[in-house]
This record gives sequence, structure tokens and C-alpha cells, in this order.
Amino acid sequence: MMEIETPDTTTFNLILDKLQKKGVRMTKQREAVLRAIATSHTHPTVEELYTQLKPYYPSMSLATVYNNLKVFLDHHVITELNTGTNTARYDMYTHGQHYHAICTECGKIVDFNFPPLTDAEMVAEAVTGFKIKEHNLEVRGLCPECYEKAKMSGKEA
Repeated sequence: MMEIETPDTTTFNLILDKLQKKGVRMTKQREAVLRAIATSHTHPTVEELYTQLKPYYPSMSLATVYNNLKVFLDHHVITELNTGTNTARYDMYTHGQHYHAICTECGKIVDFNFPPLTDAEMVAEAVTGFKIKEHNLEVRGLCPECYEKAKMSGKEA
């Protein structure tokens, strides 16, 4: 059985404090779901979270994972990433400003750093009148593995 990693303690405790101040009751299962997302390097799906945590929490159901994700989404501590494969993946807001490259074939997501697009936010504010609070950037294409498969099958684009 694989151990559940420990996230950066300071950041994780700030998130727990934020949730508790908003009246969110932190059960052991809820904290485990959040911890699993915080330590993931693969932007887990609901099913991956469930599979990872089930050995530690045998009474945990898939519905429990879904319900906890909804709480975290509602309180803006995680974000839901649309991979274009009918399977959402999840990431922490606290991983700092970073962007995502998403494979259009398998749904794999890789983080990459790029200078923040503050100019785009300023233009968006000027054009729309919105007060922009955040943005995200996703680039889509084939991951190296899917690209090689496409090349081997003669379907590369």
C-alpha cells in the first residue's frame, strides 16, 4: 500500500485554516482528499483519488470524493481542469501561478511555468469593464507518448 505524501505543511495549514474559518468541517476523509490533491503531480481524477484513498479509508465511497471535491471547488482551494476527454482532473490553487499543457489524446496534464500574463488581465479589464481576479492558460496538443504512437501509425498531424 502506497503512503499518502505530506504536503508543504505551512501552505496546507493555511488552506485548512481558510476552510475552517468559512465553517467547513474538516473530517479525516475530507482532509485526506485535499492532501492527496495537494501532493499529486498528475492532476488526479475522481477515480484516481478514490483508488488512492480507499485502502486507508475503507468506508469511503466515490460519492464522498465527489462531495468533498465540490466543497473544495466552492471554496476556491482547488480548480477543475477540463482535459477534453470527459474526465475532469483537479489541481490546487496554491501551486502558484503556472499553466497547463494538456494532451488531447490521453488527457495527461503537465504544469509549466511562464511569466504571468498580467498584460492580458489589464487588457481584459479595459475591454470588458470586469475586475479580473485570475486567469488560466491551457495549451493543447499531443504528449510525447501519444505523438510517437500517432507517428508510428501514420496519423501524426
